[in-house]
Amino acid sequence: MIHFTLLLCTAVLACGVKSASATMRIIDDQGGQVGKYLQAFAKVRSTGERVIVDGDCLSACTMVLGMVPRNRVCATQNAVLGFHAAWMYDESGNRVASPSGTRGLLKNYPPAVRAWIARNGGLKPDMMYLRGGALAAIIPPCNSASRSTAASNIRRVGAIRHALGE
Repeated sequence: MIHFTLLLCTAVLACGVKSASATMRIIDDQGGQVGKYLQAFAKVRSTGERVIVDGDCLSACTMVLGMVPRNRVCATQNAVLGFHAAWMYDESGNRVASPSGTRGLLKNYPPAVRAWIARNGGLKPDMMYLRGGALAAIIPPCNSASRSTAASNIRRVGAIRHALGE
């Protein structure tokens, strides 16, 4: 298994730098393979794109918080972030906890998110949700300017595979 930090560095270096031209709106992302999210959010970061979390952003999707600068991420009143411990499949195809993957996830998150996770018992196999006032204390609420971005400049994203052009 490739080490989480190596994947992160590779994803960041693989992306070219472009100017900001669009806004990604996350509306229903259930998460998935960490590597794809590292790649997608490294691309968003390098292009200067803004991110509006406007619905579910669960599991690997939450890595947006550590990959994209805080001043380019906002959350609407509909936003819900879901966190859980990392896992992988063993030789028999069973899901097993990945302590190193969980440490990698935690290192990716900004200090305020890590503190919230710690106050709520740490990352476990079950999903824990951040929403409402607790979310607004960590991620800036979207202002009217970010909500009213021209429709032609918004990419609505459910699963990150759309952001990667898959």
